[in-house]
Parts: sequence; C-alpha cells; structure tokens
Amino acid sequence: MLELIANIVADRTNLSESSIYNNLLNRERLGSTGLGQGFAVPHARVDDLDKTIGCFFRLKQAVNFESPDNRPVDLVFTIIIPEEATEEHLMILSSLASIFSREEICDAIRNAASKDEIAQIIQSAEQ
Repeated sequence: MLELIANIVADRTNLSESSIYNNLLNRERLGSTGLGQGFAVPHARVDDLDKTIGCFFRLKQAVNFESPDNRPVDLVFTIIIPEEATEEHLMILSSLASIFSREEICDAIRNAASKDEIAQIIQSAEQ
C-alpha cells in the first residue's frame, strides 16, 4: 500500500518515489497509522516540499494496518507534509481523526458513487 501511495504522489510532484516511500515507512515503523473504523492516515514529512499534499484512497479490498481495533483498513487518507509545517501537520491529523472516527461518515464514504460525492462528504464533515 505504501509503495502505491509513494508512486502516485511522486507522479504528481517533483519528489522522488523512494524518498516518499521511505518517509512513510519510517513513520509507520513508529506505530501504526491505522486509527480504527477501517481508516488509516499514513503520513510523512518530506524535505523540498512547499505545500501539503493529500491523497484519499477507498480500497476495494481492505488491508491489515495493525489498527487498534484490529479492523482491516479500506479508507486511507495520506498526507505528505513539508518538513517544517509542524502546526499544520497536527491540525490536519486532528481534523482527519475527528472526521473518520465517525462511523456514519465512513459508511457514507464506502457507499458513495463517485469521487465528487466522497469529497462532498468529507467537506461537509469538516464543518
């Protein structure tokens, strides 16, 4: 999963795939970023990045993320953050944890028919 994320982010930025992957993997080694409810938020700080990058994935097949509730993960929101963006990093993680801890939000996303509908659900939940 982390390799796929690194590949997609590298394709959309000037960052190297190996750098993204290694940073994601190093963060995951500190402890699982699986939060429960089938949701994970793998994230990494990266040098030479001037803005935060977010990628959302709804997986067809859930994967083991060693989440605290032992539930496999099918919703993944990855954030790649500039090295110095500490406060922004914490605010984003807090917001995502709050949104995706709500079972009704996760269920609505799982049942959404399009990426636009998913984006709308997430945006509505933020407010």
